[in-house]
Amino acid sequence: MSTGTILVVDDETKILNALAGALREDGHEVVATSNPREAQKLLARRLFDLLIVDNLMPELTGLDLIRELAAAPDGERPQILLMTAHATVESAIEAMKLGALDYLQKPFEIDELLVLVRRALDHQRLHTHHRYLLNERDEEFSHYGIVGRSRRIQEVIRTAELVAQSKSTVLITGETGTGKELVARAIHDRSAQREMALIKVNCAAIPETLLESELFGHVRGAFTGAATNKKGKFALADGGSIFLDEIGTMSPALQAKLLRVLQEREFEPLGAERSQKVDVRVIAATNRDIRQLVADGKFQEDLYYRLNVIPIAIPPLRERKEDIPILVEHFIRKHAQRAGKRADGIDDEALATLHEYDWPGNVRELENTIERAVVLSTSPMIRTQAVIMLGATGVPPPGLPGMNLRQNLDWTERETVRRALESAGGVKKDAAESMGISQRALSYYLAKHRIE
Repeated sequence: MSTGTILVVDDETKILNALAGALREDGHEVVATSNPREAQKLLARRLFDLLIVDNLMPELTGLDLIRELAAAPDGERPQILLMTAHATVESAIEAMKLGALDYLQKPFEIDELLVLVRRALDHQRLHTHHRYLLNERDEEFSHYGIVGRSRRIQEVIRTAELVAQSKSTVLITGETGTGKELVARAIHDRSAQREMALIKVNCAAIPETLLESELFGHVRGAFTGAATNKKGKFALADGGSIFLDEIGTMSPALQAKLLRVLQEREFEPLGAERSQKVDVRVIAATNRDIRQLVADGKFQEDLYYRLNVIPIAIPPLRERKEDIPILVEHFIRKHAQRAGKRADGIDDEALATLHEYDWPGNVRELENTIERAVVLSTSPMIRTQAVIMLGATGVPPPGLPGMNLRQNLDWTERETVRRALESAGGVKKDAAESMGISQRALSYYLAKHRIE
């Protein structure tokens, strides 16, 4: 059963409390108000999965609220159920035309309401999933998530588009967090082999003793514990592409075997007596200085030249700061949708703060910062106090000397709750709503951080 966040609006307090109680018992998070003007503010401040609204109320009717929602962007509209004791064909038709899913004529049974609520939430869940898939498709169409208008990032995109048309080996270099895997995915997904697999291997994450078996596979009995035959990543990628991330960490013995694959297009699984042919494009990536590794005798020179057929160097974010505004806009949209929060953008002062920072963690660190700001912001407009850079290695931001990463996270959490309470004049219900959390969750944070 789908559960969700529901806003109930009815000027009759007795009915309002009964509906809210029944919905909470059914597992939903419910915000209830008898004031349609307050409902307006709530709908402007946060996102709900479902609006249940009475039609005839003082000041504003339910249809008035529905008309306002009809003008809202698609991702910010809840499902709508209209309640009325004065049902007419005309009002029901108008409500449906404006986007209402259904209507209820008073008096009605609670079970009837719960059935419609569950159907509405299922509908909203499917709608949200569909919108997510559309966004994913649009993101793929727009260079597969590679965002930026700077000259250097556009050169990366152009090179990726050109090399995608061939089967040449590619070496992608760049600092941690610059988006090397995104470039690899873009190359594969625009190649003639896009219907085949893109197999990803993080060479640094697999112990050296297991990496050979992971890459080339093994036959039964090749070593202790090899109870069955196992296909390696190269065999799985046959006909497609393989992405070898952190190639600079590979041992000399494995480098020699990889060189043979690139030269002969064949390899031997561990314990096998015969070689296996493979047709695969190799895309390698590293955040290390491969030339220096070659000079130090830690990386085979022949392998370096075999990998470096098409070099793509991704610039660090500090060298393309003109891309920060468009990246910020992209990440706000992405994480507001995931968090189910309304986010209208970022103010100039907060954006200037982002420009002044050097971003040692690059685009990945920027995304983490924006995700944190979206989740912790107490208003639809992200302001400076919500923008907290923790640093790629947990280095404390200005004003938090000597604090480790755990302490920084605790401070961020505590400050967010404190500021939300301050903005709400100490009213817990309003503070919880402004943060987009339940009052029970707020009580937990108040106890955790000993906030009076």
